Amino acid sequence: MSVIQPEVPLDDDVLVTRARAGDLEAYDLLVARHTASAYRTAVLLGAGSDSEDVIQEAFVKGYRKLSRYRGESSFRSWLLAIVANETRNLHRSRNRRDGLVLRAAAANPASEIAEDGAVGAVLAGERRAALVQALRQLPVRDREVIVCRFLLDLSEEETVATLGWPRGTVKSRTSRALAKLRGLLDREEVRHG
Repeated sequence: MSVIQPEVPLDDDVLVTRARAGDLEAYDLLVARHTASAYRTAVLLGAGSDSEDVIQEAFVKGYRKLSRYRGESSFRSWLLAIVANETRNLHRSRNRRDGLVLRAAAANPASEIAEDGAVGAVLAGERRAALVQALRQLPVRDREVIVCRFLLDLSEEETVATLGWPRGTVKSRTSRALAKLRGLLDREEVRHG
């Protein structure tokens, strides 16, 4: 009687090694594994309707630059850094600073507090709209760190790798950006009672 062993999913490092050796199927598995995170990153950093183009370009560049991946951070962080750079390139080509379209509800819909009936839905929508409006008012770098840390739920280390900033910069900018965001939300709340 032979025992069939369950298939063990390959980790990213194994897939990267295989992809570097020319195994396109291994890279396809990496793409499939990280498409949702890449898409969320592009949307939340402001690519909006161009998010699919941004992540497609990021995956192509990722494949071309696979030899440069050193494994110092996770493959996901490395890839999200490419997505962030592609999104910045998109903003530069659009030549506008205020082009972010955040879909906070799509970022983490399970985090909303369940409330009864239509009133709860209206209040949640108003809170979401206030958050999106406040995020749009933040300077780009503050917005990027808030998106990475709280909307994408990246660790501090992953944020360092994604944004390419020193750890101290991530810590200080996160603190300052949260303070600015709170101030904006407090002003909005006072304005609307």
